[in-house]
Formats: sequence, C-alpha cells, structure tokens
Amino acid sequence: MSEPTILDRTFHFILRRMIETGRAPHYTEIASELKVSPEEGRKTLHALFRMRIPAWLFPGTDYIVSFAPFNNLPTQYRLTIDGQQKWFGQ
Repeated sequence: MSEPTILDRTFHFILRRMIETGRAPHYTEIASELKVSPEEGRKTLHALFRMRIPAWLFPGTDYIVSFAPFNNLPTQYRLTIDGQQKWFGQ
C-alpha cells in the first residue's frame, strides 16, 4: 500500500480536528501537523480545496467555512453526539 500524499494527510487532519474540537484548524495548525512552513501549510490547504472536495473557504481568505459534513460557522443544523453539541452541519 502506498503512503498517503500530503493532500490525504491534510484532509484527514482537518476532518479529525473538526471531530475532536468542533472547529476547523487554521493553516498554521495544518503546517505544524505536516511539519512544514506556515506558507507551505497555506498552499497545501488551497491545493486541497482546488480538488473540488465538498468544502469551501470564506471568500478571499484562508479560513475554512465548511468541510463536509461539518460547518465551521453556526448553522441551524446543530449536531449533538453523546450529549455534546459542539458541531454544526452543512
């Protein structure tokens, strides 16, 4: 089996962070996880989003708004798991 690509690792990290904390990571957190410079983390984030995954950034920024099935901004779709409500759905 081949090693995961940097985009695979980035996707997994974002999804895992949203599950654990209920919020999307900043590109500097992605860079730290990937052990790359902040600028490389930002470029990797944008490369991932260019892959047309079901997610988007706030227009003109590097901030993750939505990463399926989660939304980083509050929506009317509150998700509660084991009595915890720290997620919003798309």
